[in-house]
Amino acid sequence: MFPRVMATTTISRVSSRTWGLPNILTYGRVAAVPVVVGCLFWSEIGWMRWVALGVFIAAGITDFLDGYLARALSQQSTLGQMLDPIADKLLVAAVLMMLVADHTIESYSLSAAIVILCREILVSGLREFLAELKVSIPVSKIAKWKTMMQLVALGFLIAGPSGEEILPGTLIIGLTLFWLSALLTLYTGWDYLKAGMKHVSGE
Repeated sequence: MFPRVMATTTISRVSSRTWGLPNILTYGRVAAVPVVVGCLFWSEIGWMRWVALGVFIAAGITDFLDGYLARALSQQSTLGQMLDPIADKLLVAAVLMMLVADHTIESYSLSAAIVILCREILVSGLREFLAELKVSIPVSKIAKWKTMMQLVALGFLIAGPSGEEILPGTLIIGLTLFWLSALLTLYTGWDYLKAGMKHVSGE
């Protein structure tokens, strides 16, 4: 009887964490990806950019809320830890591709987009490899600032031409922040690589 009660309690706890508020926010961020992509695909309709921006901002807010709520409500879960960075990377990568496609990001700024995408792939691969060694690399404060600047930059770029009508210089602000986030991306990527290589080389 006791094993059954314990099993039921364990399943109940897992289920409550799986569908807890922090994970629901993360699920929402994943669901926001096709919505933002769809809006940017039809960005020639001016108001669609504003819809894309609104959904993107909401998704960005959930990025900061889900981790906080998971700790505050004691609802940390393995699923949440896995899905949270995936949701972030899906959102950033999808938005970058759409902004390149509509020429909001072009010319030399393409190199900044490539740096950001390559860094995300590098860190994801490194984390996956180190997970097999039972090693985790904590997110640094600089990496958190990088993420925040990246999201703000993409927000300005999503507004794009529509934003220029309200705030002249929207694109310049967005591209400037975009380049700054790319530089921070290089720094944090190298930082993660050095930390990972210590475990790989056994130092």
